[in-house]
Amino acid sequence: MKTTEILIAGFGGQGILFSGKFLAYKGLMEDTQVSWLPSYGPEMRGGTANCNVILSDSPVGSPIITAPDVLIAMNLPSLEKYVGAVLPGGQIYVDSSLIDAKVDREDVEVFYIPATQMAKDEGIGSLANMIIVGHLLENHPELSFSGVAEVVEKLVPPKKAALKELNMKALTLGKDYKSN
Repeated sequence: MKTTEILIAGFGGQGILFSGKFLAYKGLMEDTQVSWLPSYGPEMRGGTANCNVILSDSPVGSPIITAPDVLIAMNLPSLEKYVGAVLPGGQIYVDSSLIDAKVDREDVEVFYIPATQMAKDEGIGSLANMIIVGHLLENHPELSFSGVAEVVEKLVPPKKAALKELNMKALTLGKDYKSN
């Protein structure tokens, strides 16, 4: 694996930080060098939130990402703010339920996933973030969907055991969704 820098951005309450933590933990379980740097505004729920995740074969020198390989945008302000920062050849994952805008770049691969609507339709309204993570793991050449059940098992606390099955459902929905 080469170094993959992932920026996840949206509103507080959308599971932005959990998504990053999930990807970082998956990297740890795969014996990858990892950095996870969460950031959120003082309002938290409803305010801005973003998370930098770096996965690499070599030690990570800085947790700060200025030019991500991957952008996950869960709202329009995040897409507008970071779309230009994604490296040419990178990937952008857009929650098309919440974002009507199209990415006006020819040098990146864009995935439009109606994650919020899919989550509502399946009765897992708070897990749109994990639908997009499932899609990312299925479609990024340096990442894989394998091992997600083990990560969910380790990351979701026992007192929230019911969320394990729901997270797996969301991840699988994302993996199986055919975008573009």
